[in-house]
Amino acid sequence: MSTIGSSLDLASLGLSAPTTATKKTQLGQNEFLSLMMTQLKNQDPFKPMESGEFLGQLAQFGTVSGLQDLQNKFDTLSSSLVSSQALQAASLVGHYALVKSSKAELVSGGVVAGAIDVPAATDSVQVEVRDASGQAVAHLELGSASAGLKRFSWDGTRDDGTQAAPGAYQLVGSYLSGTKNTAADTLVYAPVNSVVLSSDGFTVDVGGVGDVPFSEIREIGY
Repeated sequence: MSTIGSSLDLASLGLSAPTTATKKTQLGQNEFLSLMMTQLKNQDPFKPMESGEFLGQLAQFGTVSGLQDLQNKFDTLSSSLVSSQALQAASLVGHYALVKSSKAELVSGGVVAGAIDVPAATDSVQVEVRDASGQAVAHLELGSASAGLKRFSWDGTRDDGTQAAPGAYQLVGSYLSGTKNTAADTLVYAPVNSVVLSSDGFTVDVGGVGDVPFSEIREIGY
């Protein structure tokens, strides 16, 4: 008779060592429904689970599952919008954009074009053009306007009839509110030199103005 020692060779007996079960840390849809059915089968008949509790648990599961699907759809939509916006932004290079700015660049033989953002109907809109030293060199009377953008252009002619030198100029817009002149935002048309994508979105490099958020471009010209 053979003796069985302290160590047993399970393979010689045609047996195998038990495998360690893999722990599952997340509750999936099937497990949730199985658990729900078990809960219903084993509930106390004298104290049945309230329908509101049951519906509440189902709603919780549906909400989690629905939010995940919604998040996936939003991620896809966001990627699509970014791609679309990138194409739109890239197409701006070489064109003119109307952006909010109090400064403009006068080039030789060119004009400064822009608009005054008038908040309310008025009988008078004006633009004062100042040079780099802050000295007023020209005044543009644009007449009456309704609320919105009042267009203007300046060909570089000073108030005294002489031609202003090319360079950077400051624009000061105003409109008549009652009997008082009130400041108004000025916008200028300027060439788009480049488009940069950053963590905050698209930024457009506008000639003579600088970097402008893509969302602040009011109008595109050719």
